[in-house]
Amino acid sequence: MEENIIFKKENLTIPNFLSLSRIVFLPLLFVFAIKDMRLAFFIAYILIASTDFFDGQIARRFNQKSPIGSQMDSTADVFFYISTAYFIYRLYPEYLAPNMTLLIVGLSVVAISFIISLILFKKPVMMHTSIMRLPSLLVFFFMVLSHFVDTIYFLSAILVIYIIGFLEEIIIFFVYGLVDPDSKSIYHLSKLKK
Repeated sequence: MEENIIFKKENLTIPNFLSLSRIVFLPLLFVFAIKDMRLAFFIAYILIASTDFFDGQIARRFNQKSPIGSQMDSTADVFFYISTAYFIYRLYPEYLAPNMTLLIVGLSVVAISFIISLILFKKPVMMHTSIMRLPSLLVFFFMVLSHFVDTIYFLSAILVIYIIGFLEEIIIFFVYGLVDPDSKSIYHLSKLKK
């Protein structure tokens, strides 16, 4: 009888547990947001979001990168950042309203990217290019700063960067096919292919 791939000993790593914790503890953020418990939300968001930074750092530092870890990280990112869009809507609607056009364009580009990867590769693929890492970090700071100051234009900048990142991802899919999701950029891929 075959052992479940997720529970193989080599997959039981700290980076994988950190990625998984982002999904497991996500409902807690929903409770805090819905009950308008802003301080609890603020603290929990910082702790849960920081797992995205630490899972990758630990995986690279201790050579614990794996295909399943990369997939878990991408899945956790998708759930976490889609949920963050809801949290912005719920907690900071005044910042979202002026950015509605960018948000619609951004969500459309994300949907197109996932549809293309499903068609081409039979699975959803989310790249971790340099451009895609930047807005993830900026979203974290957006959520923290929004607790204290007006961040309307900061959100605009994040949405523009996301749109550029997902457009780059779509181009990578068509030009280079299924590549390492941790590829730095289309520029780096072009250098590797020469």
